[in-house]
Amino acid sequence: MIQPSAVEQSIGLSTFYTSDPGIGGLLRYQPEDFIVNEDSTDFLKDTSGHFLLVRVTAKNWETNDLIREFAKKLHISKKRISFAGTKDKRAITTQLLCFYKISKEEIKNISIPNVNVIILHHTKKRLHIGDLKGNSFTLVIRNVSSTIKQKDIDQLIRPFQSIKGFPNFFGVQRFGGIRPITHKVGRAMVSADFKKAVLIYLTQISEFEGKDATIARKELAETLDYKTGFHNFPKRLRFEKIMLQHLTNDPTDFPGALQKLPKNLLTMFVYAFQSYLFNRMLSTRIQQKIPLHQAILGDIILPVTHDGVDINPILVSDQNIDKVNQQINKGKALIACIVPGSESTYAQGKMGRIQQKIIKEEQVDIRDFIIPEVPAASSYGTYRSLLSKIYDLSASIEKDDVYHNHQKVTLSFSLLKGSYATSFLREIMKLEDITKY
Repeated sequence: MIQPSAVEQSIGLSTFYTSDPGIGGLLRYQPEDFIVNEDSTDFLKDTSGHFLLVRVTAKNWETNDLIREFAKKLHISKKRISFAGTKDKRAITTQLLCFYKISKEEIKNISIPNVNVIILHHTKKRLHIGDLKGNSFTLVIRNVSSTIKQKDIDQLIRPFQSIKGFPNFFGVQRFGGIRPITHKVGRAMVSADFKKAVLIYLTQISEFEGKDATIARKELAETLDYKTGFHNFPKRLRFEKIMLQHLTNDPTDFPGALQKLPKNLLTMFVYAFQSYLFNRMLSTRIQQKIPLHQAILGDIILPVTHDGVDINPILVSDQNIDKVNQQINKGKALIACIVPGSESTYAQGKMGRIQQKIIKEEQVDIRDFIIPEVPAASSYGTYRSLLSKIYDLSASIEKDDVYHNHQKVTLSFSLLKGSYATSFLREIMKLEDITKY
């Protein structure tokens, strides 16, 4: 059995779904190798509405950077531009954007490199995060060994076709990418150890980060000289510098230093810890060979609607287990797990025992997710399906036109919102370096 890397295990990814070796390879050699099309929620046309919907295709633009560029060109606040989901940079992505009180002519009069805009219509409702059904992907994995055949690819994807999905792990993006430490900050916050939370964020190093940042972090860890740290940290580490400036003025106010950060970053710390706990729970279920596509007694299930997964849990009992599994087989329900928070209710049976054991091992309590010192970071918790449904999955292999004497694999599939394509790619490629997904 192939073992996940140390970094993967540190974010709760302690297993793979299959024991097959991955194909390795190289992802995102060029943006054209990673094509993402958003499957958008329908927005009714209304000529009297103040919101203008456009469809944007962007090459090599991360969504937040693109929003800033639009705001700059239009001379408006970026708060007047909304979107349904964040897209990665090294890709070609198509998604909806929504502009508040901006005319079609204003949009037509601006030009952004590598961005194509199709103006749709006005509507009365703005876009919010999550206002999408899912995404479709066409991905090319290059530099694949010439010894791998189509039958090997077919064998590799067959288990996922069989269960019509793959483990719905939170991907590495959730934990900070090149420096996956956000869950550690979140754990310290939930444990009310705010000094530890701040110092993890400021001083923990990563082999994937720049040398200047590593030197500054190491020096701060040794000296705890916040004033010198403020001057030494690179300008690009603006959130660290905000915290260091606060600590220069008040060296013991660690909750205050955290609250200098944007609210979305504070909540991301706790979300990351919750995601780590979920990943551990899902990993343990797989390791104990409990199915992801068939409910057992005590499981919690979520109905699947035309808009995605409904967060209204149903407990599996002797009375409903047969009907529940029929609904799962029809694609109308999914088995879920808690993403722990202050109002979470554990599953029962085997899954409930797994959840409680992991929470106990992490030395926290679900009530700890209420954080009075940093209220913005408190979380009630939610549910997340254990299986990410995958639709229209196909895979083909052919000669690589870039890496000679090697092959490329093209994958096409669609996912519901909230699922990570990188979690599927992890099962297919099984790379040592998680930053390569």
